[in-house]
Amino acid sequence: MSTPVAHLSLPAAPAATGKFLAAGLVGLALTAVGVAVSGAQKVAYAYLVGFSFWAAIAIGMMMLILIHHIFDASWSVLIRRQFEHGLASFKWLAILFLPLLLGSWFYQRDLVWSWMNLEHVLYSGHTVGHDILYTKKSSFLNITMFTGMTAAFFLIWMWLSARLRKASFSQDTDGDLNWTYMSRRTAAFGIPLLAVSLSLAAIYWIKSLEYHWFSTMYGVWFFANCVRGALAVGILIMLWLIARGDYQGVVNKNHFYSIGLLTFAFTVFWAYVTFSQYFLIWNANVPEETFWYNLREVNADGSPSQWKWVGLLILFGHFVVPFLYLLSYKHKVTPSKIRPVAIWILAIILVDLCYNILPALKDEQHNPLPFLSLNLLWILTSVVGVGGICIWSYLKSFPTAKLLPIRDPRIGECLTYHE
Repeated sequence: MSTPVAHLSLPAAPAATGKFLAAGLVGLALTAVGVAVSGAQKVAYAYLVGFSFWAAIAIGMMMLILIHHIFDASWSVLIRRQFEHGLASFKWLAILFLPLLLGSWFYQRDLVWSWMNLEHVLYSGHTVGHDILYTKKSSFLNITMFTGMTAAFFLIWMWLSARLRKASFSQDTDGDLNWTYMSRRTAAFGIPLLAVSLSLAAIYWIKSLEYHWFSTMYGVWFFANCVRGALAVGILIMLWLIARGDYQGVVNKNHFYSIGLLTFAFTVFWAYVTFSQYFLIWNANVPEETFWYNLREVNADGSPSQWKWVGLLILFGHFVVPFLYLLSYKHKVTPSKIRPVAIWILAIILVDLCYNILPALKDEQHNPLPFLSLNLLWILTSVVGVGGICIWSYLKSFPTAKLLPIRDPRIGECLTYHE
């Protein structure tokens, strides 16, 4: 089957490109205003949630591209080009991380990460500098190492993105198979490189907020959310391109079935990882590990914490609801039915990040600040702000390459794909 003629030329630039940039700038501006309303620390935590949400989606897109090449997949050729456009956001994400980094360097060392300030007083009355658990981790947890590692993460991600985009876009022009081989080589070393870097990023940016805690599953948890978020966005992009007319006659129900099935698989994978982490910590009953969950279930006086109900929402919303919904073949292949579950998954990923990040900010009684607070407003503005810039970068890249990688060796199989 030949590629439709309409897809041999560059696609038209989306009309909403500038609107997303404007929305992003307004969101960032409102988040900055929040500093005067709620204080720098509360807004910084909320901003970290919004930033982590979009960074996770971009990382997930890269991982799916690398998996596509390492398995020489056919059906995913359809959505791969859109994920490649999504990789354009990494350079902007690097810039968007600067407020947190510069704020920690020049405004308040414990603005977000308490261990950056050795004089920070812990609930026990000791300072971070006199905490034995920090002392043992101090070679890893210090602001210089944090800065260097964060820079390394973004350099790695931008380098891998550049290689993948160059190989894919160049092949559209000359059809040289060497570009396919380049992509496969990139995937061969890129998967372990990305796996290590995303795990360390999750540990540095999120897990170290409560540096006493220890978990060997944390990087895998973050990876599961990255891929689930990218798949959900991929579904929404496919639906948008169908509505726009670009994917008319290209997408069939088998493409939706495959991405829906992969979404279902990673729903189960997320549940397995999250349950394993909880069960192992509960079973071992080591205070260094259990306190993280205790903070999210009961207050210091023994009363139920508001975060307990957020945890239950994550349990049912992140697993039970999408698991039961995606069991249905019809729900996976019908556009009007797969859209709501994609949106639902993205919303619950955001709640999951709130659950992991916000309780690190505590009141004088050492209770996490409540979930239903003014912080939700700054989370919303941060998600809009960072998301507006990321979507703008995707839309800006969108018209620079053909809608489909028309000279990919698997394009014929993709267009005639069946289960």
